[in-house]
Amino acid sequence: MSHGPPYADEDDDRPPRPLHGLIDAAPRVVTAGPEMFAAALEQQGVQVDRVRWRPPLTGTDPAALARVVADARGDDANAAAVARALAAGAELVDVLPAREALGLTGGEFCHAGPPIGWERASGPMRGALIGAVLFEGLAGDAETAERMLAGGSGYDLRPCHSLGAVGPMAGVVTASMWGFVLRDPVHGGTAYCTLNEGLGKVLRYGAYGPEVIERLRWMSRVLGPLLQLAVRRRRDRVGPVDIRAIVAQMLHMGDEGHNRNRAGTMMLVRELVPELLDAAGAGELPAGLGLGDVADVVRFANGNDHFFLNLVMPAAKLALDAGRDVPGSSLVVAMARNGTDFGIQVSGTGDAWFTGPARVPDGLYLGGYGPDDANPDIGDSAITETAGLGGFAMAAAPAIVRFVGGSADDALRATRSMYEITLAEHPTYRVPVLGFRGTPTGIDVVAVVRTGVLPSIDTGIAGRDAGTGQVGAGLVHPPEQCFTAALSALAEAAPPFP
Repeated sequence: MSHGPPYADEDDDRPPRPLHGLIDAAPRVVTAGPEMFAAALEQQGVQVDRVRWRPPLTGTDPAALARVVADARGDDANAAAVARALAAGAELVDVLPAREALGLTGGEFCHAGPPIGWERASGPMRGALIGAVLFEGLAGDAETAERMLAGGSGYDLRPCHSLGAVGPMAGVVTASMWGFVLRDPVHGGTAYCTLNEGLGKVLRYGAYGPEVIERLRWMSRVLGPLLQLAVRRRRDRVGPVDIRAIVAQMLHMGDEGHNRNRAGTMMLVRELVPELLDAAGAGELPAGLGLGDVADVVRFANGNDHFFLNLVMPAAKLALDAGRDVPGSSLVVAMARNGTDFGIQVSGTGDAWFTGPARVPDGLYLGGYGPDDANPDIGDSAITETAGLGGFAMAAAPAIVRFVGGSADDALRATRSMYEITLAEHPTYRVPVLGFRGTPTGIDVVAVVRTGVLPSIDTGIAGRDAGTGQVGAGLVHPPEQCFTAALSALAEAAPPFP
């Protein structure tokens, strides 16, 4: 077959043949641009092959990308890191005050997100810290607490993640706060998260009024000790509650594990209430507590659809912590926000944070509030998305769009798009509407940079001013520079080109 030009030789008196005359089939065009161009070609009878190509993230260093892609360790490292994350278990083994679980003292506080000080803290973070000082009795009023915090003396502030904990929204944890202790029976890790306060004017959203402090004191006096009793009785009688199994089931019941936890909460209550009733019947309740307190605890947990979120979060942290510290791995092991900065951590770069400005979520607002009242994104709860839940599992919870905005089709699209930037599909967390396909799990820095697709997070929205509380809920994406900076760090750690 001749591979000459598409026209006849000079000595050939036949009319020249057009290029498409050399092929038997109809012409085909590969498009990587606007859909309008592809549709116009199809209307003319041209077969179009669409290629889903996107430019890399703005700010990507091409040399760094090339070096990371050429790192021979990459595929094996990612396979090892994500396999450890997918294999991790999550058992509820205890309920303890943070002084016992994390070793905190009265002047030590944890917060959500990457490291930050008072001078850069957002309104809700400042409000939560003021409330923490009041709750611990370190100041008698909010003005004194604020002066203490602004002065920078008498307290120690560090990220929850640095102590093996996670905190929703502001995520402020003090020594006297009670929380759940989860254990990974596969790798031996533990993770901690405080008990959920409910919605509205609560400490984690930056509110610190008298009702907030009184609720926290009731949680320490009644809720924590009774949950501890129930969890320990259940653990010692038949074994610890398997949180991973509940998460898998709640995805089949319309929850996504971040902003919708209704089914998960009901299943947890079902596991623990019989233990409380048996303990009451056997006279084993803590001193000073009675059946009325048991009823209050059941009403509080069962009336708070987000109660189970504070178990999903440490379960997700256990999984991602198992995938940490694999040289050459580009697996994201944490996404967290402090209301000022959004930060990520990556398996192959240790405890380093890669940060950028947190964005204001796009969503629905409670009555009387709007975007001008919203603080930029805040909280450790994006660990759920990092583990393949939340925004990555929205297709399992189409009703979530009534809370965060959008449509059921948007929820499906959100989950489907996340498969483009993840390393695996979860073997246990599955989405019924997608044919029980595993949720997209294991965010890959390289995939995010190369495709330009950013992780999708559904989240609550805190009021910008300290003391406001929750103002809405919505969807948000991380800033691009988190991933381009992480890519550059991975390139620096990569071996030189052969």
